[in-house]
Amino acid sequence: MQLRTEIEIDAPPSVVWRVLTDGSCYHEWNPFITTFEGPLTEGARLTVVMSPPDGSDFRIHPQVLKVEPEKHLRWKGKVMAEFFFSGEHYFTLTPLPGGKTRVCHGEDFGGFFLKFFAKQMSSAARGFVFMNNALKRRAEDFSRTTR
Repeated sequence: MQLRTEIEIDAPPSVVWRVLTDGSCYHEWNPFITTFEGPLTEGARLTVVMSPPDGSDFRIHPQVLKVEPEKHLRWKGKVMAEFFFSGEHYFTLTPLPGGKTRVCHGEDFGGFFLKFFAKQMSSAARGFVFMNNALKRRAEDFSRTTR
């Protein structure tokens, strides 16, 4: 199963990337991922706390798969083993004319227990949209104050 969202942000990729990768400030603006800690280097482990709408917070320790500044960020988490449940979370930033950025934000889910998480997937999808809107506000505000 795949969740995929997109949003256009009136700020350049450098600003969006700066907001997206500054985990120390997530608690200030991000309603979906409230904790984001760890080195953004391929192979490293992160500590991520997700707070889905209408759900309980849960902590994961995904592995960073790809870091390409101002372009791609991708990590993968699992429950016990990939066979049971896994998710590969990603952000792709694409520069647009006029100093804007398109952010594609999603996750590819897999595993045997996926069929038992239908309700949680709906909540996660709403969380992605909430996060996208918050990222947009934060990056655009930051971009305006640094011009």
